[in-house]
Formats: sequence, C-alpha cells, structure tokens
Amino acid sequence: MGIKLIASDMDGTLLNDEGKISERNAAAIRKAVDAGVIFTIATGRMYCSIEPYAEKLGLDVPLIAYNGAFVKGSLSKEVLYDSPLDYETSLSVLDYCRQKNYYVQAYVDDTLLVKEKSDFAQMYASFAGVEFVALGEGFYKLAKAPHKLLLMTGPGRNAEIKQELTEEFGNRIMMTNSFNDFLEVINPEVSKWNAVKALAEQNGIDLRDTMCIGDSNNDFEMISSAGLGVAVANANDRIRNVAKMVTAANNVDGVALAIETVLAKQIVVED
Repeated sequence: MGIKLIASDMDGTLLNDEGKISERNAAAIRKAVDAGVIFTIATGRMYCSIEPYAEKLGLDVPLIAYNGAFVKGSLSKEVLYDSPLDYETSLSVLDYCRQKNYYVQAYVDDTLLVKEKSDFAQMYASFAGVEFVALGEGFYKLAKAPHKLLLMTGPGRNAEIKQELTEEFGNRIMMTNSFNDFLEVINPEVSKWNAVKALAEQNGIDLRDTMCIGDSNNDFEMISSAGLGVAVANANDRIRNVAKMVTAANNVDGVALAIETVLAKQIVVED
C-alpha cells in the first residue's frame, strides 16, 4: 500500500502568506498526479475562490469547499455533494447575530452575502478574490439556506462567542475556525474529512492510503482521521498534536516536502 489520495487545506497550508502556491508546491503536486495520486483541495473557502488555484494546478478532481458542505468537480462542474445549514436554523443564527450586533456573512449559491458594505466585508472579499452582495435588512431573511455562516469576532472574542452560540443552538450547528477571529457555522453533519472519505470511497481507495495536510481547527477531523495526517510547522498545537507527521511551514513549501517524502519513501501507514 501507499498514499493514493492527498487532500490539502489552502490558507496557511498550500498557500504562502502572500496567498500564492509556490513553484515547488505546484511541481510536487503535478509529480504526484503524474504518479497516479489523486490530489484535491479541502478548504473553508467558497468554491469560486478555489477555482483559480485548481486551474493553475490543472486539477481534474472534485474540490471540497465550505469545510466539506459543497463538493464540485473542477472541470466537470458536477455537484457531488451539497449540504447547507438547516434553513430555519440559519435564520435563527442570523437573528441572534443581529440582536448581538455581531458581524456575520452568509454564502448562498456560491455568492458572498452581507448586510451592508463594511470594512469586514471588503477585507474578506479582497482576501478571497470574490465580490460581495449587500442585501440590507433582507440579509436576515435569506431566500435559501446558506452553506456556511461566518462571524468575524474581533481579537480575543472567538471562544466567548462560540460558547454563546453553543448554549443557544446546541447540536443544531457545528462551529470551527480557520483563522483566530473567524467563527464558521456549518451543518453538524459536515466536515472536510467526511468529504475526503466520500472521495476515497468513490475511487476505491482504502482510507489508510489517504494523506491530509492542514494547519487549523477546521482541519482537525481530516488530520486526526487520515491514514497519514500531516501538520505544517505553522499549525496550531491542537493540529500538531494529532498529526502523524509535521512538515515545513507554509512559507517554505511544507506541502511539497510532505508530498516529496511520500513519493520518495512510499510511506505506508499501518493500523
């Protein structure tokens, strides 16, 4: 046995701090694909925010967006999985944020929706390379269930607000984060790992032959469950502690180093 499927997080992992894929990372991915390994991206980002990177890499695979809530083929554009938040629950979360005056944005039909133009909205749109649509008060009565809600909590308030939402909504929602001040709300049945598992099963790949690479809390399930869970050196302690391998940081081609190691040594993960 050997690694046959690799899933990598984007921000803080595959991308350097300038938001780019290094030439070494790109070359290692192409070499893995040429060797018959399936490589995919698993991210909290919107699908449309992943597309330019997948095109640069020449990927012809399903891409995992919204922390696993939406999976769509990079070339075929076939939607393979679609699991938004429960509609009524999403409206309740939005109303709670309105009452508390918390900044929140929603993702519907791969469109970034906000109440109004703001520094938060502009910052995120620039970071993700997308446009936003401001709905005014209509934002709190979305026409469709969103794949994700994202709160920007401000420095030091993430854990406090997460606890508030846990007490208010319990197991009706799942919360995770990719950056310290982002709090992402998704369907509790959703995770990057569930999407990776489905992709492996679709291709007849044993889960022991999967490698997942990441850095933050929304990568926890896939790093702890994959045959070979890999943390980049800049990962938080929680991710580093469950990883079977720690590679170099995102700014020094950590993804490439992990892939090169696997290809060179044919790492096999035993039970």
